[in-house]
Amino acid sequence: MELEARNRLLGEIAETLRNGRTPEAISVRELIGWFDALRRGTNVNWHIRRSLEQAGLLTVPDFEGSHIDGRVQFALPPLPPQAEAQQEAQPEPRPDDQAPEPPQPLEPESAQFVGGAGVEPAYRVSRLLDPRLRLVIVGPDAPLEQAVTLMLRHDYSQLPVMTNERDVRGVVSWDSIGPAMTLGQPAPQFVRECMRPHVEVKDTDSLFQVINRIIESSYVLVRNEQRVITGILTTTDLSQQFQDLAEPFLLIGEIENHIRSLIDGRFTQPQLAAVRNENDPDRLIESVADLTLGEHIRLIENPENWTRLGLRADRAVFVKELDVVRQLRNDVMHFDSDRITDVERSSLRNFVQFVHQLKARQVPPQ
Repeated sequence: MELEARNRLLGEIAETLRNGRTPEAISVRELIGWFDALRRGTNVNWHIRRSLEQAGLLTVPDFEGSHIDGRVQFALPPLPPQAEAQQEAQPEPRPDDQAPEPPQPLEPESAQFVGGAGVEPAYRVSRLLDPRLRLVIVGPDAPLEQAVTLMLRHDYSQLPVMTNERDVRGVVSWDSIGPAMTLGQPAPQFVRECMRPHVEVKDTDSLFQVINRIIESSYVLVRNEQRVITGILTTTDLSQQFQDLAEPFLLIGEIENHIRSLIDGRFTQPQLAAVRNENDPDRLIESVADLTLGEHIRLIENPENWTRLGLRADRAVFVKELDVVRQLRNDVMHFDSDRITDVERSSLRNFVQFVHQLKARQVPPQ
């Protein structure tokens, strides 16, 4: 979305709120899409937050701590206590013949310090809960057959036993049903006969603080600030999250190793040092292992250096695609982004295969 159109839209939303009306909630994905982004990151978050502040807006819940498909509502920020007190205080009427008070001298402006670090440094449990997934529950007085059918239908290992969205009675699972069916006399017929105490966490908890609890009990129920159970996290969710985070690291690491291998043994130490980042002049460059990915690009975008590599590929295309990898690397290595997209993940996998093929056909150094 163009800057002018985006600012106009945010201004209209703020005006709607000031007129006492509530605008429609939108997803975090839609919000970052207004800023031509596919996922959140330090720079994207800073631009969004600055635009919201300029329009006099904030989001509830905060867009940084929500699931990317969670919905947020625009709101006006609360007035600071001093401003609120001034707003409530009514000035006394002044007689017409009373002279106006002389203007007070303006105080010198204080230094404006630059922010932009964001307000959500921790990776909250709420970031993993997809609001589009309906929480499947069962009542304590439901037939055991109903719980078993639901677990089979959804391929779940456990179900929360609840009477309403806030009241949790326990959890029924394959681990609790098995012993009850085997040892119970008579055999259990209702869910309450197979329940076990549940484990729950807050959606504002840091994910890394609750990992051990998820591993120990295979799941945790998640309760929000309104005391509503909003979802369940399992060891399967952790495994998927680990894959989402770890695979890009491994792919990028393999790409960097391939690039070093393509360059290794074809340049002198002074030639490598010549592409060192000018903002880091004191860093020692002794081998290709000391170069950053950006410095690799700077080295091989030189036509003469490209010829030294002995690669049967187009230099411009190679450099352009490697720069895309560099930008993805910055997001991944700084934990700045949401899960990379399937297109980006496929791009990394394909680039690994690409450089592997180039290495296999590389002309030996003369």
